[in-house]
Parts: sequence; C-alpha cells; structure tokens
Amino acid sequence: MVRRFDHLTIVVLDLARARRFFGLLGFKEDLSVVIAGEPFASYIGVPGIEADHVTLVLEGATPRTEIQLLYYRHPRTLADPRTGDLHRIGFNHVCFAVDDIEAEIEKMRRGGFETRSGVAPV
Repeated sequence: MVRRFDHLTIVVLDLARARRFFGLLGFKEDLSVVIAGEPFASYIGVPGIEADHVTLVLEGATPRTEIQLLYYRHPRTLADPRTGDLHRIGFNHVCFAVDDIEAEIEKMRRGGFETRSGVAPV
C-alpha cells in the first residue's frame, strides 16, 4: 500500500536556473552530490553516468516534499524539442497549492520566469 508521495526527479539542462526557480517557490537545498558509476549506472540504466543530484525540500511542508534535480555531465542530456507539447505521452505539469496565486505569479516574473498560460479556474 502506498503511504504518501515521496519525491519527483527532474532532469534539467540548466541546474542554476532550476535551483533558482524552485527556490522562488520556497524549496531549500537539502543535499547536493555527484553520482557516478555503479550502482547508479545499473539502477538508472545509463552506462557511464556522472550527474549532479540535488535534493530540494519545500520548507515547512508536512509531510516532507522533495524535488530532486538531475543534471547529466555524462552522457549529455538529450534535449527534447517536444518537451512543451502537453499532448505527448509523459510528464504534463506539476501543480502547487498556494495562498495567493497572483502574488506567486508576480514573484516568479520578478525572478525572471514567465507562466505558460493564465490562471485556470479550479
């Protein structure tokens, strides 16, 4: 039986920008390590892996909420030109509950990030 959501790992092309993005949302860096060789290569299925693995934790969240960032040094990350196509198979979006959506959007814009679309009524 599943007890709770534990973490989500996102492969990124720009580690500094991803850290900044999630930092604006209230995530704090908990751990930053380089993973390489075995057992990671077998576990992840990427021969010769060398990657920065950064664990971010949403401050004050209960239960603990983690986003893990993975930046490949080797092999280089394969950019997907269709990443923004929301009708493709795979990851579609992530959603966070906030107290004031307009204030959060403005904070993200001031931090250099734009929203893809407007606020959707829920």
